[in-house]
Amino acid sequence: MNAALHIKTTVLPGKRIEVSAPELPEGEAVDVFLVLPTQPTILSPDAPPRFGSVLEFLESLPKNPSPRAFVTWEEYEKHLQAERDSWDR
Repeated sequence: MNAALHIKTTVLPGKRIEVSAPELPEGEAVDVFLVLPTQPTILSPDAPPRFGSVLEFLESLPKNPSPRAFVTWEEYEKHLQAERDSWDR
């Protein structure tokens, strides 16, 4: 049965990582799996931008926005007027 270690480390200058653990057998080949963070935790000048432009960001948004409460502006105005009228009662 294969053993596994879960070790957190920091990326060093030059985009290198270093892993040190007493459980690692010297001279043996091991498989290394890296799990990248979903978002950069610290914005640095070297970090690539997530979007090249505002247009790219807008295009990345879901295509089916949630339904609106009021289909037309007139319906919204009627609702607001009814709300205002209820204040005077």
